[in-house]
Amino acid sequence: MGLLAKLLPFLRPYRLTFAWALLQVFVIAGFNLLKPWPLQLVIDDVLGGKRVTLPGLAGLSTATLLIVACVGLVVVNLGAGLLEFLHNRTTIAVGQNMVNDLRGALYAQLQRLSLAFHGRQKVGDLMHRITADAFAVQTMLMNGLLPILSAVILLAGMLAVLIPLDATLTLVSLTVVPALFVLIGAFNRKITVIATEVRERETLVYSLVQWAMQSIKIVQAFTQEEVEYRRFMGASEASLGATLRLYGWQTLYSAMVNGLIAAGTAAVVYVGARTVLQGELTIGQLVVFISYLAQLYAPVNQLTQSWGLIAGARVGATRCFEILEVEADLKDGSRSFPLAGTRGDVEWRRVSFRYRSDMPVLHDVELRVAAGTKVAVVGPSGAGKSTLLSLLPRFFDPASGSVLIDGVDVRDYTLKSLRRQIAMVLQPPLIFPMAVRANIAYGRPEATDIEIIEAARLARIDDVIAHLPQGYDTVLGETATMSEGEKQRLTIARAILRDAPILVLDEPTSALDVETEALVMEGLNRLTRGRTTFIIAHRLSTVRNADLIVVLKNGVLVEQGSFAALTAKGGAFAELYNAQFFATPAAAVQKSA
Repeated sequence: MGLLAKLLPFLRPYRLTFAWALLQVFVIAGFNLLKPWPLQLVIDDVLGGKRVTLPGLAGLSTATLLIVACVGLVVVNLGAGLLEFLHNRTTIAVGQNMVNDLRGALYAQLQRLSLAFHGRQKVGDLMHRITADAFAVQTMLMNGLLPILSAVILLAGMLAVLIPLDATLTLVSLTVVPALFVLIGAFNRKITVIATEVRERETLVYSLVQWAMQSIKIVQAFTQEEVEYRRFMGASEASLGATLRLYGWQTLYSAMVNGLIAAGTAAVVYVGARTVLQGELTIGQLVVFISYLAQLYAPVNQLTQSWGLIAGARVGATRCFEILEVEADLKDGSRSFPLAGTRGDVEWRRVSFRYRSDMPVLHDVELRVAAGTKVAVVGPSGAGKSTLLSLLPRFFDPASGSVLIDGVDVRDYTLKSLRRQIAMVLQPPLIFPMAVRANIAYGRPEATDIEIIEAARLARIDDVIAHLPQGYDTVLGETATMSEGEKQRLTIARAILRDAPILVLDEPTSALDVETEALVMEGLNRLTRGRTTFIIAHRLSTVRNADLIVVLKNGVLVEQGSFAALTAKGGAFAELYNAQFFATPAAAVQKSA
């Protein structure tokens, strides 16, 4: 019931349509209650010669009465069928809309959650929750709750008709109902456990496929195709095996339900036949009762089937709400930057950070950067360079200390306002499966064609775009692909177009050849004038023009200064520089001398 209460808000926007579907349930129940009566009319009044007492039919000839009964049989069944069709369309439409709303809520929640959360999750598992588990809202409410309400209404109507018809037969027909509900309880627990296993194994298959497609270059480079194939087939077989067990239990459950219903029907037929032989019940009344009996067990069976569906869907719904109920670890601030944007003064004040309690990354970093300064962040792999700059747009928050822009803690700003002040070129370069124009304008969709083309020119990607099949309208990934270097230049164009006061460039030229690097750096130098710029660089040749070089080692800021000052000092930066540009320490010593 607690889970159902969580799902009901997704029904609220469609409550009027749901009320219309509920009204249809009452009308359908009425038509279903009328179905057996034309048969009694034929058996007792037309064939048996019994005098008709039904209002409006008294005095009709036998031939006319037969026609009326046959027409009534067609009208009642056709009306019930048309209403069922309308009811299915209504409930499916509501269910699909709720699935769409739940998917939207899940997607929006995942967009809000931090990179720390996403780093702990499997992409395939999150994909399964959005695409497959979201159907739980439709299954539980429209395929579970509504059919249960429908079954209860029809069952009440049946009992209202059957008890006056023959109370003894009604009581006999209900003897199997307690056994049916015991069966529900016994099987429900087992089906829930297996359904949970099915979901988990399905998400593993999703995750393996997502990982394999993302890592196909490595798989092929190390000729591990057979290994990955066996890994995938093992997961797929385990998933299908769990699904087969689920189907097996559901089939056994259905068979036992049908067996109990058959036992109830046999008991009614036996007692009813003896009652007819004793002259206490007409054949027509027995036929009507047996016809009603099939309909009586239909809602009971519907109750059991709906509980089974709810048991399976409950697992998916729980998985969806596990995501929706995750507390955002990045609390949004309340301040916004002025319309003119930030001045660009940035400070890291005694900042420490760790991804896990046993994995410290930054230790007491103290760094002040004046507005308009070009800062190069260097250091060996794993030194914490990307992590340091990831704290600026609040991809993560520091474990201790604070990051400030214009003297204000970035946690005080709204995330949207903060990130609009920062343009970024990240690694690896990411392009979207859409037109080149839209890729460049991703951060500024309102940009004009002239601005987009100018950004591409500064990033030295305009010549490449000109040779694509449809130029700036070419959809990447469909009619054209790009090399890693071209992708990197396109992401640089995206950052140029963003025109933000602060730039973060994570190895912006790592995938470029020396000649192209020089051209791109020329464009970037024009872009960085008057902006606070941070460049993470492994190629130390790109940091010569930096106003300030910051050296990180094992998460500690060990040096900062100009290129000339740091090379003359002979410390950590000089070691990195010599190691990169000279083959041996001896050669480095001779060169420096």
